[in-house]
Amino acid sequence: MALIDMNCDMGEGFGVYTLGDDAEMLRTVTSANIACGFHAGDPLVMHRTLSEAKANGVQAGAHPGFLDLWGFGRRPIQGERPADIEKIVLYQVGALMALASDAGHTVRHVKTHGALGNIAAEDRDLAEAVARAIRTIDRNLIFVVMPGQETERAGEKFGLPLVREIYADRAYADNGNLVSRRLAGAVIHDAEVASERVIRMIEDRAITCLSGVRLPTRIDSVCVHGDTPGAVAMAQRLKARLAAAGVTLAPMAEVISA
Repeated sequence: MALIDMNCDMGEGFGVYTLGDDAEMLRTVTSANIACGFHAGDPLVMHRTLSEAKANGVQAGAHPGFLDLWGFGRRPIQGERPADIEKIVLYQVGALMALASDAGHTVRHVKTHGALGNIAAEDRDLAEAVARAIRTIDRNLIFVVMPGQETERAGEKFGLPLVREIYADRAYADNGNLVSRRLAGAVIHDAEVASERVIRMIEDRAITCLSGVRLPTRIDSVCVHGDTPGAVAMAQRLKARLAAAGVTLAPMAEVISA
């Protein structure tokens, strides 16, 4: 029987604004990637999300991104030096860890957000900057990576525990990175289509690209984005389909230690 984590990006509100149904999503997923204030989130949202994650037995992780509230961290910020990226990650993860201490929870993993994650996946220097920052904070922090990308290689180089994730609701290019949201078919909205695709990838141990190309890989976790319409329904449907297929859900720290 396969053991798989289901993670979701959350805590992505800001001030009086909310985004996604975190309370309901936390009853479905096993790990939460919590925005750290740069692309979304603020100290109160971060603390509340950590507290709710703890109450639901959900593993908490940091979700650092570019300083881009207006663009939700999805706009590439050109000219960021690797040394700057390292400090940006240190700052955001450290902030979440401080709030987690107050909330009585523990930060167990780090997953880059949006444009920062997409660029680091293909830029060795940026990937290694992220990995260095994680190792500086705690070499036992799990680095969530896209299989076959520079982030995976950087995590291996710096001796970090790795979780290799796939996306339920995003399409893949042939290089293993995500298809740009600007292109047709980049985001999958049909819960049944997404669930069937995830089950096939887990069974085949390979990523299925938009073109039909298959990229063999280990799969430890599945991500459902919390900010897309119908996200909770998709996560619930995926959870049910995975259970029917004999897959057990567990937080990512348990998955890689099993």
